Amino acid sequence: MAGGEILIDVKGVAKHFGEGETRVDALRDVDLQVRTGEVIALLGPSGSGKTTLLNVIGCILTPSAGRVTLDGETVFDGQWLRRDLRRLRLDKIGFIFQTHNLLPFLTAEENVAVVLDLAGWPVEKGRTRAGDLLGYLEVDHRAAAKPALLSGGEAQRVAIARALANRPRIILADEPTAALDSKRAGLVMDLLRKLAVEQEACIVTVTHDEKIFDRFDRLIHLRDGRLADA
Repeated sequence: MAGGEILIDVKGVAKHFGEGETRVDALRDVDLQVRTGEVIALLGPSGSGKTTLLNVIGCILTPSAGRVTLDGETVFDGQWLRRDLRRLRLDKIGFIFQTHNLLPFLTAEENVAVVLDLAGWPVEKGRTRAGDLLGYLEVDHRAAAKPALLSGGEAQRVAIARALANRPRIILADEPTAALDSKRAGLVMDLLRKLAVEQEACIVTVTHDEKIFDRFDRLIHLRDGRLADA
């Protein structure tokens, strides 16, 4: 892994909320590099800054200070340097959240394919890709079901398929296996690792799921907004 291309390069990143006596420092002077093929975990107690760091890397939260470079492009250095963050996220970043966030009026297959529609894929090619991913995640039998009719585990697997649809180089996952049993949790992590290697991507995962710790290249601990090791 050491010789891989750097896909995530975070330097001196800080994030605080509020001011004065109410100020909370969620991140403090964080440096982190993640390379192609790497699958890393962010660990730490509630409130340690894990999800905040994930959202800064994903260009969802604006840092209070520092620099963020993604796939060779510096997107933040004291201010946003990239105008169209939506397009950046669509092209380069796949998100897997704790809650599935599926669109309730679309079927499972349509929820996956919509990402590809937005990215400009031909409709039939997008549907084929969606079906392939749902099949790999063992939820293709629910392709025509809407989210309200899916179990929690099924909905999460559909959300994972959606995150992977556009073959992003940076995949950010917040507790991706929390709703899954041991077998399916292992399947998901094996798929993420396969994608990281084959697509020269990287995976950053916030997790408390000890049954998947052995699937990571590095376990990175946050305490009070600082990296304890990296």
